[in-house]
Amino acid sequence: MTGREGEALTKVLGARSAGPLAKLGLTTVGDLLRHYPRRYGDPGTLTDMDRLALGEHVTVMARVSRATVRTMRSRAGAMLQAVVTDGRQELALTFFAKRGGALRPHEEKLRPGRVGLFTGVVSEYRGTRQLTHPDYVLVGVDADDAEAAMFEASRPIPIYPASSSVPSWRIQRAVRTVLDPLTEADVEDPVPPDVRDRHGLPGRLDALRAIHQPVDQRSWQQARDRFRFEEAFVLQVALAQRRAHAAEQEATARPLRPQGEASLLADFDAGLPFTLTEGQRSVGEDLAHELAQARPMQRLLQGEVGSGKTVVALRAMLQVVDDGGQAALLAPTEVLAAQHARTLRTLLGPLAEGGLLGGAAHGTRVALLTGSLGAAARKEALLQAAGGEAGIVVGTHALLGEQVQFADLGLVVVDEQHRFGVEQRDALRAKGRVAPHVLVMTATPIPRTVAMTVFGDLETSSLTEVPAGRAGITSHVVPAGNPRWMERTWTRVREEVDKGHRAYVVCPRIHPDDDLPAGGGAADQDFDDVPDLLALVDGDGPGAGGDRPPLRAVLEVADMLRETPALAGLDVGVLHGQMAPADKESAMARFASGELQVLVSTTVIEVGVDVPEATVMVVFDADRFGLSQLHQLRGRVGRGAAAGLCLLVSTAEPGTPAATRVEALAETTDGFRLATLDLELRSEGDVLGAAQSGRSSSLRLLRVVQDADLIADARREASAVVDADLELGDHPELRAAIEAQLDDEQEEFLERA
Repeated sequence: MTGREGEALTKVLGARSAGPLAKLGLTTVGDLLRHYPRRYGDPGTLTDMDRLALGEHVTVMARVSRATVRTMRSRAGAMLQAVVTDGRQELALTFFAKRGGALRPHEEKLRPGRVGLFTGVVSEYRGTRQLTHPDYVLVGVDADDAEAAMFEASRPIPIYPASSSVPSWRIQRAVRTVLDPLTEADVEDPVPPDVRDRHGLPGRLDALRAIHQPVDQRSWQQARDRFRFEEAFVLQVALAQRRAHAAEQEATARPLRPQGEASLLADFDAGLPFTLTEGQRSVGEDLAHELAQARPMQRLLQGEVGSGKTVVALRAMLQVVDDGGQAALLAPTEVLAAQHARTLRTLLGPLAEGGLLGGAAHGTRVALLTGSLGAAARKEALLQAAGGEAGIVVGTHALLGEQVQFADLGLVVVDEQHRFGVEQRDALRAKGRVAPHVLVMTATPIPRTVAMTVFGDLETSSLTEVPAGRAGITSHVVPAGNPRWMERTWTRVREEVDKGHRAYVVCPRIHPDDDLPAGGGAADQDFDDVPDLLALVDGDGPGAGGDRPPLRAVLEVADMLRETPALAGLDVGVLHGQMAPADKESAMARFASGELQVLVSTTVIEVGVDVPEATVMVVFDADRFGLSQLHQLRGRVGRGAAAGLCLLVSTAEPGTPAATRVEALAETTDGFRLATLDLELRSEGDVLGAAQSGRSSSLRLLRVVQDADLIADARREASAVVDADLELGDHPELRAAIEAQLDDEQEEFLERA
């Protein structure tokens, strides 16, 4: 933080005024200046009182209708009762005092006809909604003269994100106190003058004044647009620097082996029992070309559920192994790591049995390294990795340990990148003698602008086709309160099992007495259950459907299903993040073999789990999950020749945002469309990871869907700046903004989608 923006608010405002602001996370002048208004009040437009909910902390703009002081009959003291209105509905304001004289100043100010902002918690007394002891400010009343009062009364009124202890107008007054004395020298602008000129943007100080003290609607809109561009520009410069630094690193070129030479990749392709899709071939050619370069590949591979990313990644790994290098596959959970190892060994067959009887003469080995391995198995895996015997090493974060060494690490494949941070990815890259090539995979479809914003340091490839032979998935919403529909749900599960198929039942909690969904705590080091539950973020907001039943839990649902007549005689198993790793592995193996026909699980099965015989999934509390996560869960069924069925059990009332999400999922299997809709329905910060980081992000005004063109413009300008001045020696203000806004924790946030 440079200029005056780094000054502590305690120094500028005094400890008494700065204390409540600190509870909002505002401790410096810069924090306060970047606490932008949430909206603007127009003195001519009053708040619709119909929208006020009991118990809600509100700030309303209303006109005073009347105000009177009277002595209370039932107890000592006086009461001021005022009424404000929006022109149709009324809201009572109630003040108490020991003596009537103490209330006369309120009565004098609250004259009929005056317009003001009133803030407090909505309560009800004898059928009338009221605010008790509200804070308030009246438009124009505090001005020095009539002319100033008229001017103030005509200006948009900034309304800030506030709290009960710090109402909006107190934030406004604090902003004016710090903003009024600032000069151009006090406020450093990270956007270079030539960039501002090309885009018609005001300087930073002018924009701060316009957004906090607008004279009209046009002024705050222009200021808001300028700060949106600034946010995008600073972010894109940071990403452009990452791209440039990566391009400067040396890597070992891993070209394809010439035709005719013994090759794992050629033998693998020759033995494939299916034909690669056009997308798989095209992306494979891009990867092959980049692996053959002497600078590290940095690529994001995203694909629809079931689009065949694993085969594409395996072909890239084999190209590296053919050249004498090794590949490491980092997975977020032990369940997924173990499944990846099984899948790779199955796909490779004898090619994964190098050195073993019956193995291919030029074959390799696939080693698995997780935290739960026994001492002997762990030692064997470490030796295979260090000695080069294992060309492919699959593991969880256990791969990051200091004792894990590679003979020649040439490619790092990171599965489900949003479960890992920068430090973890970089720790694995550091195990190579030179910078290894990096392939990041995600099964969560990412809209173009999100990829540009969050994964801007990576080139992006997308797989949209589903391999031939997949029968598709049908989805239906099941009202949880309809007994006939619920009964039919379990009948359908039985019908699928009787055909030789299997069923998942997904629940958001493990134990029925848990306060939070499964895996909500930070102690789950296996990344097993990281739910995307909206209930954790904002309770799904107003309109979710009133009092809602508690979230269903794995253990109670498993017990219930064992007693359900339609499922009599079936083996019902459980899977969740609190189980011992060996028990999790056993549960998945029994389910895959058919020993268990129904598996009740948390979201541990969200990504990568592949049981082709699983054809039906029941998701409890589906309305409490985000769209992208529901899409991933649904992708666990219908992965074989038989059609998939997903039954979304919902408690949401029709017309609510929660119901809209679930209905949208039932209507389409287009993951990219769903991801965009998810982003539009939910807050930007939540989707981009700021909510999970536990701190405010640098993105306050930028809207990654609506501001697509702006982000593209900022990316072009950022690339030009970094191309000309990589270390930003000629742009100290920009360098300082990156350091201030994108500290280590927030750089990690950049890597999460």
